[in-house]
Amino acid sequence: MDYNRGVEMSVKQDLDHNNDHHLQAQIPPQLQVQIPSQAQVQNQLIQTPQNETPRRLRGFAATAAGVTSLSTKGRKEREKEKERTKLRERHRRAITSRMLAGLRQYGNFTLPARADMNDVLAALAREAGWTVEPDGTTYRTSPATLTPFPIRAVESPLSATSMKNCSMKSSLDFPTSALRIEDSLSPTSPDSGLVTEKDQKNDKYRNPSPIDSSDSLDADQHMRDVRPGDPDDFSETPYIPVYVMLPLGIINNFCQLVDPEAVCRDLRRLKSINVDGVIVECWWGIVEGWSPQKYIWSGYRELFNIVREVKLKLQIVMAFHECRANGGSEMSIPLPKWILEIGKDHQDIYFTDRERRRNVECLSWGIDKQRVLKGRTAIEVYFDFMRSFRMEFDDLFVESLISAVEIGLGPSGELQYPSFPERMGWRYPGIGEFQCYDKYLQHSLRKAAKLRGHSFWARGPDNAGQYNSQPHETGFFCDRGDYDSYYGRFFLQWYSQVLIDHADHVLALANLAFEGTPIVAKIPAVYWWYRTASHAAELTAGFYNPSNQEGYTLILNILKKHSATFRFIFSGLQLTPQDNDETMADPEGLTWQVLNAAWDQKMNIASQNAVPCYDREGFNRILETAKPRNDPDRHHLSSFAYQRMSPSLIQRASFFSEFDRFVKSMHGEAVIDAQV
Repeated sequence: MDYNRGVEMSVKQDLDHNNDHHLQAQIPPQLQVQIPSQAQVQNQLIQTPQNETPRRLRGFAATAAGVTSLSTKGRKEREKEKERTKLRERHRRAITSRMLAGLRQYGNFTLPARADMNDVLAALAREAGWTVEPDGTTYRTSPATLTPFPIRAVESPLSATSMKNCSMKSSLDFPTSALRIEDSLSPTSPDSGLVTEKDQKNDKYRNPSPIDSSDSLDADQHMRDVRPGDPDDFSETPYIPVYVMLPLGIINNFCQLVDPEAVCRDLRRLKSINVDGVIVECWWGIVEGWSPQKYIWSGYRELFNIVREVKLKLQIVMAFHECRANGGSEMSIPLPKWILEIGKDHQDIYFTDRERRRNVECLSWGIDKQRVLKGRTAIEVYFDFMRSFRMEFDDLFVESLISAVEIGLGPSGELQYPSFPERMGWRYPGIGEFQCYDKYLQHSLRKAAKLRGHSFWARGPDNAGQYNSQPHETGFFCDRGDYDSYYGRFFLQWYSQVLIDHADHVLALANLAFEGTPIVAKIPAVYWWYRTASHAAELTAGFYNPSNQEGYTLILNILKKHSATFRFIFSGLQLTPQDNDETMADPEGLTWQVLNAAWDQKMNIASQNAVPCYDREGFNRILETAKPRNDPDRHHLSSFAYQRMSPSLIQRASFFSEFDRFVKSMHGEAVIDAQV
């Protein structure tokens, strides 16, 4: 027996998992031992009754169980470390994004849209007086070799003052043979460095161009660059067409033109200062207001004939949303009556918040392909409306009187969710609420979660606050909140994709209806809480643009796919430092992020003011955005729309004088006038 036990122990020590059967075949049958597999060990543990103490595993069974436990524990640790690494990387990117934004806005650095730390280091080195070659070679330029020259600070595109402290004489008298502007940079770029004569011998990386040379600038150009009136002078700049949106109320709810004589008088006054055209909103609730597919265009026909007589251009807005009156003089235009009748019994055709409150401002994107509107889908209803307009006013398209058609894509005609409804109690600067709780969008969310393999993600966030919450008050939008978790990223990507898909579907049909005519899509500026990590207000509006991600490129790709002009709503606000600190707002930062993203896509960009503008300071802010002075690529807007100019405003002499000056500046004409 002792002999047998000794043989058995020596055999166990020699066995391994790869040759168990081979070794056992060489052992006499009476000495062979059955070694349990890993699966057998686990089954033995599982099958142990709860009221019994599990048998203590020994030998190879204990070893196998130990290896399994260690392997599982190690895998979990690796997953946790991977997640921590991702969070650290996102935090690092967020810090980098804020640094780049600050350098662009406050440091006068023209950094590329996709700048990295190499671009930042090069710009800082040049600012400190170093020379940075295109291949990265960096060295300090000897001060003795530089000719004294007063370097001027270059303004950011939104600045309203420049060159007030520069000496005109010193700018004209410098020896041009001693200095040269780096060829890879624009003469107006803040990253441009001064290079001495001895460096001109090294042409390995440079291709001198007479356009970039200071020798090519005549005295008049130098004087224009530094003369005191420069911030107000936009002569010889690109021509930007100016359109004026006509006010509400000129067409009543029965599609009748209310006061043709007054309209004709106001249009002639606009024509007298060379306004290019007018924008007219064609309201779905007026034209198809009473019965489905019964379109009444009579009032618009009369209005368009007057526009033709005055010889102005037309831009048309397909308005598929409700318009609520903001003042006693404005009219309210609801959705069509037959749509409201459907909504009484079938409220899921509207956007819905978490408390199941319905927003009747526009139809939910969840019914874009659902036949719930008298046998038609929502996009079929939109297409039929657009096709009816195209057929009714075919003569205006043939004459090219209609220069563009803007397609309504959401509340206020803008591509966004109705996340900030004042009727629900929202007030600025609340973060708003997600609008995805109608049954059609909920079905879409469940489908997306199932495809992802996490059906329990088929829900909206339960810690995203209320309409007037602030980001730090919520678990979802606070720093390192759930918005950046696996679930948060899944939900926000789905939420934004619904918005993108809606634009894709509607713009495809718009191109079909208005073939050969430019179409326009409008996107708002949701600028409050922009300086937080989550960008909470943008997220609830459908723009997945947190600080560690560029959220507008995918939207712009869809617009570019359909050759649509991108109309950005320019806030035009001049916020006080206190307002900025309280709301973490950054209208300028958001504006330049979106404009640069669109210009990177080589898209046409139009703009429109969000708030009324009456004075020269406000008009100059618009001009600085429309024609950035220091943009080396000379980007500019393709057109500008002044929103809803009332008849009383047109007749006000002080305003009209400033607006006349603004139009001339947008057209690139010289302006000689006195401050009113």
